Amino acid sequence: MRPPFGAAAQRAATAATAAAAGAPAAGAAALSGLWTFPSILLSAFLVAWGAEAAQFLVSQGLALAALAWLQTLPEFAVEAVIAWEAGRDPARAHLAVANLTGAIRLLVGLGWPMIYGVAAFSGRRTRGPLPTIALDREHAVEVMGLLPPLVWFTVILLKRSLAPGDAAVLVALYGAYLWLLFRMPPHAEEELADAPRVSRWAYGLGGARRGLAVAGLFLLGGALLYLTAAPFLESMLGIAAVLGVSDFVFVQWVAPFLSEFPEKVSAFAWARRVDRAPMALMNMVSSNINQWTILAAMIPLVYGWSHAAAGGGWTAFRFDAEQRLEIALTLAQSLVALLLLMAMRFDWWEAAGLFALWLTQFAWPATREAVALVYLAWAAGMLAAAALGRRPLPAPAVFLAVVRENRRARPPENEPPRT
Repeated sequence: MRPPFGAAAQRAATAATAAAAGAPAAGAAALSGLWTFPSILLSAFLVAWGAEAAQFLVSQGLALAALAWLQTLPEFAVEAVIAWEAGRDPARAHLAVANLTGAIRLLVGLGWPMIYGVAAFSGRRTRGPLPTIALDREHAVEVMGLLPPLVWFTVILLKRSLAPGDAAVLVALYGAYLWLLFRMPPHAEEELADAPRVSRWAYGLGGARRGLAVAGLFLLGGALLYLTAAPFLESMLGIAAVLGVSDFVFVQWVAPFLSEFPEKVSAFAWARRVDRAPMALMNMVSSNINQWTILAAMIPLVYGWSHAAAGGGWTAFRFDAEQRLEIALTLAQSLVALLLLMAMRFDWWEAAGLFALWLTQFAWPATREAVALVYLAWAAGMLAAAALGRRPLPAPAVFLAVVRENRRARPPENEPPRT
């Protein structure tokens, strides 16, 4: 029985687990990057333009959530087939955890500092060399949306297994997050002047054509991404195979980097515009929430289904000591990231700290336990500073205020949006 995820997903995800072994066609696959790389770039820009136009129809957070779904399609494909193969061969179970944790740590440890670096470089003439990225009030919803999945994953770590019941909880948490985003108002039309030309064109059509144009940007970008994702992964993974990257490192770092490439493209484009750097950060945060909930929830379902289909009966996905360390390290990093954004700003030293710790555990894997302890010490320091009033964490209060302000249903399209 083949995994029920489609031929494209099967090819891309199988490449993620097999290319490092040195497939004979690796060289030929690498050459296809000449057309897949530009296609991925175009798809990333199309969905980003759609998101910038959509934030004037629905809340920015909801637009970014839709964007995150499209951007993480390749990552879901990779994780799904790795989990399916792990259900048939328990020796490969560590690769499912490696892909999940590697993807999350890449977004926070490399993606967030990249956003700051690009924004700081682009705005150095107008905002000084080391500006602060200040979040908007509405971003408190995304920031606080990261907290419940981290709390539940701590429970998962303590009980050392990921079961279908955990998947149900994680999906419910994501559903509640989307419901809150749906209640938020869209941006005012006065801000449309700052949007890219394509986004302004789509929104400016008016009436039903406006919705069709915005949906068309999402659908066209998503379709291009779907059609290109598998050959793009195969081409880039072929390059990695030629270089002789190890199986575990390949699945934990190379495959997530490639599957997250569309997110990094849109974030880079927004960060270059400086004033859109907070939106770029929220793009990453929305993807983090997606990974901690829906992506993680998929693992025990696919793993259990595969194990049962192979005649072994339905079973939970259980963690060994190495997998628990990977999850603990990723939780510690995400806790630090959450506390940083709970201050509703992002500074240079915070970006530098996230990158330095990520680079340390990436370059010297033996330091992972020590790096996890450093993350926890950093988090404890921020909590102590907040308790003493030295570094306030206003995001929870802002979150509650924003939710209270938007309890009633969103206004009709012809009614001015609330501010």
